[in-house]
Amino acid sequence: MPSQFQSREIITKAICGKGRKFSTVTHTVTPPHNPTSILGAWIINHQYEAVAAGEGIEVIGTYDVNIWYSYDKNSQTAVAKEKVSYVENVPLTYLDGRHRSSTVEVSAEATQEPSTVEAVVSGGGGVIIRVEREFAVELVAETKINVLVVPGSDEGDKEYDFALDDGDYDELDPDLLDEDL
Repeated sequence: MPSQFQSREIITKAICGKGRKFSTVTHTVTPPHNPTSILGAWIINHQYEAVAAGEGIEVIGTYDVNIWYSYDKNSQTAVAKEKVSYVENVPLTYLDGRHRSSTVEVSAEATQEPSTVEAVVSGGGGVIIRVEREFAVELVAETKINVLVVPGSDEGDKEYDFALDDGDYDELDPDLLDEDL
């Protein structure tokens, strides 16, 4: 680095970690009557929050499972309801270890709300449902960035041209973009 340049450290709040996790889980709901067939299964009232947990972020939540089923040889119908609690540990695929841990804030977004993909009657009078869900998480914290400065520069009135010429990014490899984050 030429000696006329100096560097400064700037403390700023930035995204210092990201992660995403898709998962499939199963739950067993036991209706009060022995089900003959499943007429429908859906999930409502999904609520969750994110907390920092070591090298990842935990998503802690609940949702209500509703099973509409027939019983007594398909002569009656009813809806079975059950509240399900879960903890999903989402690992961070990117983590800047130079962040200030005392300033960490975490967040989660359900990129796919929990939804039932299959519901079948089990042998013991219960209903087994398969649920898919996906979360994207972020860790925001204070961190330092270094910038180069030119001391004694008195170019306050100078206008800069930040316009891009056609072809400035032609040689970039789009495969290098990390879209999973």
